[in-house]
Amino acid sequence: MEIGIVGAGRVGCSIGKYLKEHGAAVAGYYSKSRESVEFAATFTNTAAFPSLEELVEAVSMIFITTPDDEIRPVWEKIAGQPIRGKIICHFSGSLSSVVFSGREQAGASGCSVHPMYAFSSKETSWQQLNQVLFTMEGDSHALDRVDLVLAQAGIRHFVIDSAKKERYHAAASMVSNMMIGLYQMSIDMLQDCGFEEAAARLLVEPLVRNNIENLLATSPEQALTGPIERNDVETVRKHLAVLTEEEREVYTSLAQKLVETARRKNPDKEYGEILKVIEKPHGKENA
Repeated sequence: MEIGIVGAGRVGCSIGKYLKEHGAAVAGYYSKSRESVEFAATFTNTAAFPSLEELVEAVSMIFITTPDDEIRPVWEKIAGQPIRGKIICHFSGSLSSVVFSGREQAGASGCSVHPMYAFSSKETSWQQLNQVLFTMEGDSHALDRVDLVLAQAGIRHFVIDSAKKERYHAAASMVSNMMIGLYQMSIDMLQDCGFEEAAARLLVEPLVRNNIENLLATSPEQALTGPIERNDVETVRKHLAVLTEEEREVYTSLAQKLVETARRKNPDKEYGEILKVIEKPHGKENA
């Protein structure tokens, strides 16, 4: 089953290169950018299709690896062509296969595939895909066919509920992008304490690295340390007293989740008082 890829950015180049290197029949690429499609074709030793119509006609499986806001317009162009029997698949984390409206009437089958991974390079990201887990949802026929392609390339994957796709993507964003936001907030606070940015980054690097390594090697319960895990109510009060409103909102939201984790780690400890402190508006107790 030959694969055509629409979109020649980081995701498209990485997926095409990895699959080609693992024996998949990748026919080539189409992109609005001639420069991008020529790079992708050369990089993967495949064809650069001059038009979307020619790519669709030449292949039986179409991977759409464009940005999310381009997927529906690309699909609408594809849907206007003879696509009976073809598999249509996009690689968005937030969109489901529902975006391929009218596919049944056209005789096509659709699904979405999402690598739980942040692609940083057109040229090197593909090398890590054997360590990345993918998720899939969509029509059973499309899933079966794409499953074969991924399995033959040694890619591990799960099938998820289509209705949960947006919540799934929100979870991925929280653990990936928003972790960076939390890091930046900490750096900003340290700069307010008088540290230069470079010094602040050096200061927190061992802390961040050790916490992440412990978390990945063990569990949230085992990796958790700090005042909430210790049930140190007074320290939490002091923290809340020096935070801005924005910082308090982040702190208290995360602190409530940490109390849940701490209770699992220390079932004999009573965290009621600390929970009252962090649940009060602005971290202040009633007079």
